Amino acid sequence: MSGDALSHDPAELRRRIDTTQAHPARVYDVFLGGKDNYPVDRDAAAAALAANPRGYLDVRHNRDFMRRAVTTLTRQDGIRQFLDIGTGLPTAENVHQIAQRTLPDARVVYVDNDPVVLTHARALLTSGPEGRTDYIDADLNSPAHILEQAAKTLDFDQPIALCLVAILHFVEDEDAYPIVRGLVEALPAGSRLVLSHLTEDLNPDNIRAVQRTYTERGFTFVLRSKAEVERFFTDTGLELADPGVVPAHHWRPDHAAPVPEQPEPGYLATLDAIDKVRYADINDVTDADINVYAAVGNKP
Repeated sequence: MSGDALSHDPAELRRRIDTTQAHPARVYDVFLGGKDNYPVDRDAAAAALAANPRGYLDVRHNRDFMRRAVTTLTRQDGIRQFLDIGTGLPTAENVHQIAQRTLPDARVVYVDNDPVVLTHARALLTSGPEGRTDYIDADLNSPAHILEQAAKTLDFDQPIALCLVAILHFVEDEDAYPIVRGLVEALPAGSRLVLSHLTEDLNPDNIRAVQRTYTERGFTFVLRSKAEVERFFTDTGLELADPGVVPAHHWRPDHAAPVPEQPEPGYLATLDAIDKVRYADINDVTDADINVYAAVGNKP
């Protein structure tokens, strides 16, 4: 475990938690059916859902892309190390659980700066006995610190999969591209970049409505085109894996997205729209539902 991450005392963590302003990690948690959020986060999620009633499919398919990508990298490519930045709150099937199911000795370092995430970090450190997990309390805008701390767990002489899943749309252009370039340059040959990003290319009216609800709440929210997402790979000399940059549900689909256990119909009828989301089956997705690009790249 990282002393850097878990040495914070509870009082300090409580001081850092701002329950008056929504936080992206906690809003994401609402859409995933989590419990580690506040009324302000539920309000933000509900507003986004009202703006785009099928918008939960972006969140859930983004998460399912990560499942498929990590499974592919471990099963087919033998990648044993993962650096997951912008981890978010622990939920079913975190990166280490997916990776260690195939490669029990896999190592995973999680990075996030939300104190609510930090309070739950121990749930992300339940590695199998052959592997290892760690947690770094850091911001994506501090890549040098992230790399320094990650080197305590990961071997930077061996391939590492850098996971930037649904985080870069919270970073402006002048910062996003240099940050990704610096992180990728530090990785050894054979490493991978796993990336997903919101876009207005696919269904612009829906996602622009969602964007407005978030920017009104003070979030940076940058929608990038396919060409702009591809830049994260081409600018860093990465080779895009097939099928390239595609809508998330088209990235090597296996049609095995988990279906939540269904409650009694009577109980379901009592729930509001945002609470019903956790029980939705996302396998009925169409192209008109998705506003997320996904891709994996290889460092030669």
